[in-house]
Amino acid sequence: MSVRIDITGLRPEQVAVVPSALAELGMALHALSEPGHHPGLQGRVTGVTAGLDPHLADRMCEADFLWRTTFSDLFLPFAGIPGRSTLPGATLAEDLDLLDKLTDEQFVDAALEFTCTPVTAAPPAGILSDRAVRCRALEVAASRGPRQVRFTRRLLDDPPSVRAWLRRFLEDCEEAFFADVWARLRHQLAADARHKTDLLRRKGLAEALTAVSPAARLDEESGHILVDKLAQGLTVTAGGGLLLVPTSLGWPHLNVLHRYGWQPLLHYPVGSPELAAPPSVEQLTLRMTALSHPVRMRICRHLARSAYTTGELARVHGMSPPEISRHLGVLKKAGLITTRRRGRYVLHQLDVTVVARLGSDFLEGILR
Repeated sequence: MSVRIDITGLRPEQVAVVPSALAELGMALHALSEPGHHPGLQGRVTGVTAGLDPHLADRMCEADFLWRTTFSDLFLPFAGIPGRSTLPGATLAEDLDLLDKLTDEQFVDAALEFTCTPVTAAPPAGILSDRAVRCRALEVAASRGPRQVRFTRRLLDDPPSVRAWLRRFLEDCEEAFFADVWARLRHQLAADARHKTDLLRRKGLAEALTAVSPAARLDEESGHILVDKLAQGLTVTAGGGLLLVPTSLGWPHLNVLHRYGWQPLLHYPVGSPELAAPPSVEQLTLRMTALSHPVRMRICRHLARSAYTTGELARVHGMSPPEISRHLGVLKKAGLITTRRRGRYVLHQLDVTVVARLGSDFLEGILR
């Protein structure tokens, strides 16, 4: 599975690596709402939460589904500006001005992403003017909860008031805690952007993508960027540009904006604790499947303690060597065991390091 970005006709100068204060504020709000996703930030999250004004904390709960269960495209408004070439602003205020430039239709469509309605490759169907579409939006919001219904009804009835509420809330977050956060992080993000931009100029997009994330790669034959995620989607540059936006607070999330008519965007984490080459979704699936079989689990119990030959395992488990070989083949293909030769014998042993990482790899894979 992957999210694809069709970059046919994209010129090198149309690729930009630029930090965004609004995107980073969105990630800060997400980390405050879901600290379990970001174990490395728990100290910061605890400090900010302890110092929050109770009134602001209550307001944070009014529409936290915009950044908690999803990362709303409203935090990336520059991608929705006509022309598909607008860059993030230099400050949060400038990003908020770009948010104000979105049409009401764009704003409402992006805000309703929390209802889990699939983002399609077609224009949104007049959500403010089509009664049937409006009823459907309220229906799917009802499945999410009463707060979501109240927010959706207010959003559909009076978009300007919700827009004003959101801007005031984000400005108050900046005053309360984000100005200090941004002051600490913006230099690291700017340095990363310069480094990626230099790679783009000297070595091309393929090398830059490899540096952005091991989960992103350029398929030159198809003219697509492939982002390895447990999701599917397609977006196109179609005469516009491509944005790469770094975040210091985002790991393990690797977000791809693929909304119809918006500029494609890759929101990637920097300075993360991830390994240089985390397993792909396909590798993760192989490993989970390999360990789901009871015979292979029993084989792993022995291989975790010592190295065994195929014949030894066959005797222990009361099975034929060919049967054991087939199970070992599945484990080896999944990268869970290692083999070494000792004389005329081949010894198999569980790669404990790989198995130990499986839980964190699985979590990273589903949150990516």
